[in-house]
Amino acid sequence: MKIKLSRRTLAVLACFAPLAASAQSTPTIAQLDDIVVTASRSAQLQRNVLGDVTVIDSQELQQAGQNSIAEVLAQHHGIEFYNSGGPQTATGVYIRGANAAQTLVLLDGVPINGATSGLGALNALPAASIDHIEILRGSASSLYGANAIGGVINIITKSGADRPFTAQASAGVGTYATSQYKASIAGSKDGWSYSLGSSYEQSGGYNATNQNAKFIYNPDKDSYYARNLNGSLGYEWKKGQKLTFQAYNSIINGGIDADSFNLYNDRSIQTLEMYSLASENQLTDSWKSTLRYAYTLDKNQTRQATSDTTFSTRQNQYTWQNELKFGDHQKLVLAYEHLDQRASGDIPTFDPVTFAPGPFINFNQTKRHNNAYTGVYTGDFGRHHLQGSLRSDNDSQFGNATTWGLSYGYDLTQTLRGYVAANTGFKTPTFNDLYYPGFANPNLKPERSRNVELGLKYTGDTTRLGAVAYQNKVRDLIVFDPAVFMPNNLDSATLRGITLTAEQDYGNTTVRASADFQDPRNDASGNQLNRRARQIYKLSASHRIKSWTLGGEYAFVGRRYDDVSNTVSLGGYGLLALTASYDLTKSLAVQVRWNNVLNKDYTNAYGYNMPGSNVFVNLSWRM
Repeated sequence: MKIKLSRRTLAVLACFAPLAASAQSTPTIAQLDDIVVTASRSAQLQRNVLGDVTVIDSQELQQAGQNSIAEVLAQHHGIEFYNSGGPQTATGVYIRGANAAQTLVLLDGVPINGATSGLGALNALPAASIDHIEILRGSASSLYGANAIGGVINIITKSGADRPFTAQASAGVGTYATSQYKASIAGSKDGWSYSLGSSYEQSGGYNATNQNAKFIYNPDKDSYYARNLNGSLGYEWKKGQKLTFQAYNSIINGGIDADSFNLYNDRSIQTLEMYSLASENQLTDSWKSTLRYAYTLDKNQTRQATSDTTFSTRQNQYTWQNELKFGDHQKLVLAYEHLDQRASGDIPTFDPVTFAPGPFINFNQTKRHNNAYTGVYTGDFGRHHLQGSLRSDNDSQFGNATTWGLSYGYDLTQTLRGYVAANTGFKTPTFNDLYYPGFANPNLKPERSRNVELGLKYTGDTTRLGAVAYQNKVRDLIVFDPAVFMPNNLDSATLRGITLTAEQDYGNTTVRASADFQDPRNDASGNQLNRRARQIYKLSASHRIKSWTLGGEYAFVGRRYDDVSNTVSLGGYGLLALTASYDLTKSLAVQVRWNNVLNKDYTNAYGYNMPGSNVFVNLSWRM
C-alpha cells in the first residue's frame, strides 16, 4: 500500500506525539476498564482483547442528539457510513473498507441482517433504546458465521438495573423541526429484574436528493417519524440460575425520493422486531450453560405513486452455548446454533415490450436454514496470550463452510502488548442476488475472506495508544455484471490499512485522536472501492468544569468515488461539531449538540443530500 504523507497527514500525526509522550509523563489515576463479550463470545476486559475492539458507552449515546446510530459509529476509527438522504433512509456502514453487507449486525447477540438486502436495519435503532455498542473489526465468521467479513457490530439494549428502581426521561428539539421524547424504567427486587423503555421522534426533514439524482429527484422535504418500545423481564430463581425474556419493537416511517416522473410523497417504512427467551444456568463453578430462542423480523415497505412493495425477513434462531473454565486463566466456549430464514417480497413485473406494469410476484425460493458448531478457546500464560476459534456452518443452500481464527499476544511490558491475528470469513448471497426475477443468479457462490493483522496496544491509567496494520483479501466478490444483467462472482478485493489511535486524560480533560490510512481496492481493475476514502482523521476533546461538560469533534474524510469505475468523484470534507451539557441539579441536565458548525456542503452518496448546520437541545431527567 502506497501512502503519501500530505501536509494534512503530517499535521494529524503531530497530534499523536504529545499523547505518546504523555504515556511516560502523566501521573496515573485508576480507571475502570470496559467488559466486552463480542470478541470471544464471553466476558473479558477490553484491554485483554487480542484484536481491534471499541466500546461506545451510554454517555456517548446520550450526547448523540439527533444523530443516527450510523453517525455515532462513524465517529470511531475504521468506520464510514452512507445513507440515501437522511437518517430515515437505507443506511450502511463500512468497516475497514469492506462492503456494507459484509458487516454483521447483532442486537443483543442476535443477527438482524436482512436476507434480501443483506444489511442490518440501523435506521430503525434509536440511540435511546441502547445501553452500549461493541465494535469488532476484522473477519469474524469463526465466531458468528456468515456476513462477518469486515467485522461485527453488537448493539446491546438497556436491561434491568442492579438497584430497586430507577427512571429516566428526556425531551429535545432541534433543527429541521426535529423533536424527540424518551422515557424508561428499570429495577430489580426479590430475584426479579425488569426494564421498559419507549421513544418517539419526528422531523420535518430536508430534501433527500439533489438534481444529480436525475431520475429520482423530487424537490420536496422528506420528513420522518419513528417510535420504539423495548423491555426485558428476568427472574433469578436461584443464584446463577436466571430466565430472561426480551422484546424489541421499532419502526421508522420516512420520506424518500424514488421517482421524478410521478411526483409523490414516497415513503419507506422500516420495521424491526426481536423477541428472545434465554435460560442462563451456572451448572458448576466452572460450567455455565445458556439456552436461547430468538425471533427477528426485518420488514421494509416502499410506497410510491405507481406501486407499493414489501420485502421482509423472518428468522428463528436456537442457541445452546456452554462456557467452561479451566482454572483462572483458560476458558473454552462451545456453541450450537440453528438458524431458519424466510424471505418474502412483493416484486413488481413489467411487460418487456410496452413496460406496462404487470402482477407482483414473490421469490421462487423463500426458505433456507443453517446449522453451526463453534468452539472458542482463550488462554493466558504469564506474558503469553492465546485465542483460537473454529466454526463449521452447514447451509441448506451452500453446504459446508469451515472458518477459523488464531490470535497470539505478548506483553512487552505491564502496559504494552503486541499481538498478531489471522482469521477467515464468508458471506452468503442474499435472496435478491439469488432469486430476484430477471436479475438474479442462483449459481452464485459465497464470498470468502482471509484477514491478517498486527497490532500494538498501550493501556495506562490515563493513556491509551494503539496501532494496527491489516490486510483482508476477499475473493469471489459478488458484483453486478452488466453484460448479462445479473450478479456474478467476478472479482476479488484487497482491503489494506494502518490505523493509529490515541486517548489521553489530562485531569478533567480527555482528548482522543485517530488516523486511518486504508487502501480498499478491486484487484482486477485496481479501482478504489466506491464510497470509501483512503484517509480519514478524527479528533475530539471534552472538558469537565464544575457543572459543565464542554466538547468538540472534528472529522476529515478524504476523496471517494461513488461508482465502481471511479468516474464519479465525491469530494473530501471536514466536519466540526460542538457539544455542551450542564447539570441543573443532581437529576436534571440539559445537553446541546451542534453538528456541521461550518455548514459544509458534502455527500456520502452521489445525488443524495446530507444535513447542513443543525442544533439539537435536550433536557434529561434521571431518578
